[in-house]
Amino acid sequence: MAKEYVERRDGNYYVAGTRISLDSMVHAFRRGESPETICQNFDLLRLEEVYGAIAYYLANQAEIDAYLIRQGEQWAEGKRDAEPLPASLRERLVHAREEMHTTRRS
Repeated sequence: MAKEYVERRDGNYYVAGTRISLDSMVHAFRRGESPETICQNFDLLRLEEVYGAIAYYLANQAEIDAYLIRQGEQWAEGKRDAEPLPASLRERLVHAREEMHTTRRS
């Protein structure tokens, strides 16, 4: 019996049994990351699952590429329609980031 490495839930693709999106793995693979590197970047995954997800992508590349284009369009639309952060919140976030970087250097 064949093992399933990718599942579709709520219109999105995931590594089976996880909340890790196939999108993130495909983007890493397209950037030239090796399956071993992808596995290191996703601590919850076994190397077998990474290879299985990549094999699924390669076997269904046209469908997944079309899905990724739709995902990108939805993300861009959401970003375009999003309300800008209030100035006070933006300032607090910038201050927190600067503080975090200062603390790391010490």
